Amino acid sequence: MTIFDKFDQLAAARQALEENCGDFFNMVVDDIISATEAVVNGRRMILAGSNNYLGLSFDSDCIEAACEATRQAGTGTTGSRMANGTFSGHVALEKELAQFFKRRHAIVFSTGYIANLAMLSTLVGPDEIILLDADCHASIYDGCRLGKAEIIRFRHNDINDLEKRLKRLAKRNTNILVVVEGLYSMLGDRAPLSDIAAVKRKYGAYLLVDEAHSLGVLGENGRGLAEEAGVEDEADFIVGTFSKSLGAIGGFCVSNHQQLDLVRYASRPYVFTASSSPGVIASTRKALSILHTRPELRRRLWDNANMLYQKLQDLGFSLGPEPSPIVAVRQQDKEEALAIWNALVQHGVYVNLVLPPATPDGGALLRCSMSAGHTAEQIEHIGQAFAAAHRTDQAAQTG
Repeated sequence: MTIFDKFDQLAAARQALEENCGDFFNMVVDDIISATEAVVNGRRMILAGSNNYLGLSFDSDCIEAACEATRQAGTGTTGSRMANGTFSGHVALEKELAQFFKRRHAIVFSTGYIANLAMLSTLVGPDEIILLDADCHASIYDGCRLGKAEIIRFRHNDINDLEKRLKRLAKRNTNILVVVEGLYSMLGDRAPLSDIAAVKRKYGAYLLVDEAHSLGVLGENGRGLAEEAGVEDEADFIVGTFSKSLGAIGGFCVSNHQQLDLVRYASRPYVFTASSSPGVIASTRKALSILHTRPELRRRLWDNANMLYQKLQDLGFSLGPEPSPIVAVRQQDKEEALAIWNALVQHGVYVNLVLPPATPDGGALLRCSMSAGHTAEQIEHIGQAFAAAHRTDQAAQTG
C-alpha cells in the first residue's frame, strides 16, 4: 500500500475520460489574442467560457495601470498583509470598494477563494450555525469546513425550506449566518434574494451574499443582485472576486459592521497569505472605475447573453432556468456532453465542460459565459458550432 493508492479511483476515471476526450486535460492557451479569442493547442478559438464578463482583461487603461504600478513598486509584495504586504494601493482599493458598495468597511484578499475561506472560517465559530444554499460554490463549502461552526444546507433557492430550518433552529438561541450567491456559477440562476432577506430579518439571522458572478453584471450600478433586488441594507456581508468582471485576480468583503476589520487579525487565510501584487491591485482599481463609469459594457453583455441563450434554445438544447451571462447547456448523458465538447473544439469554440460531482444535478454541463467583448459575428459562430456539434452527435447516435 502506498500514499497514492487513494487516488486509484480518480486515475481510472481520468483514464476513461482521456480515451473519449483526450484534449480535456491538456488544453493549453498558447497565445491570447483578445478578451474573447486565443490560440489553444495550436488552434485559434473563440473563448466562450472565460468569465471575462466585461472584457476588461484587455482594456488598455487597465493594462497601462498594471504596467505603471509594476514599474514603480515591483512585481510582488513578498509578504502578507499583516507583515510587509500592505501597500498604499491595497488601502486605496479597500476605500474605493467601500465607496462603490456604499459600505463603511472593506477588506481585500489575494483571491476570491481566500475571501470565502477567510470570512466563513472566522465569522462563525463553535456553537454557531452556517445555513447555506446547497448549490453554493466549492470555496464556500471549504470556508465552512475550515471553521468550527455547525453547517446545515437548505434546498437550492427554496425559500420554504430555508424558513423551515430557521424556524426549527430558533430555539437554539445562537447566531446563524445564511449564505447564498447572487448568480450561481453553474446554471446562472439568481437567488430569490428579496425573500431570503425577509426571512433572515424575521428570524434575526445574518446574511452573506457571494456576488462573484453578479458584480458588474446585475444592478443599476453593477453592484450585484443585492442592489438589483433592493436589499443591500439586509446583506450584512458582500463577498466577491476580481477574477470575473474586473478581469484580474483577488477577492473582497464589504460590510457596514465596524467589527469587520477584526477579521484581519483572526483569519488565518488573511494573515498567512502573500498579498496581491501592485500591478494586480492597480488594474483592479482601474477596472472598478470603468465598471462604475461605463454602464454600456453591462448592457452589451446582456445583449450578448440573451442572443446566445435564444440561439441555443431555438436549437432545442436544455438550458439553465433563465438567461444570464452564464449560459449552461444541460446534458444528462456524460458521453454525449463529451462528444459535443469535442466537436465544439473542432469548430474553434472553447466552453467549459463540467462533469459530476461538480454539477448541481448529477448531469453534465457545457457551460458558456458571455462577455461584453464578444461580437455579434462571434456569437453567430458559437451558435453555428453548437448546431453542427448537435447534428454530428445525433448522427453518431442513429448511426
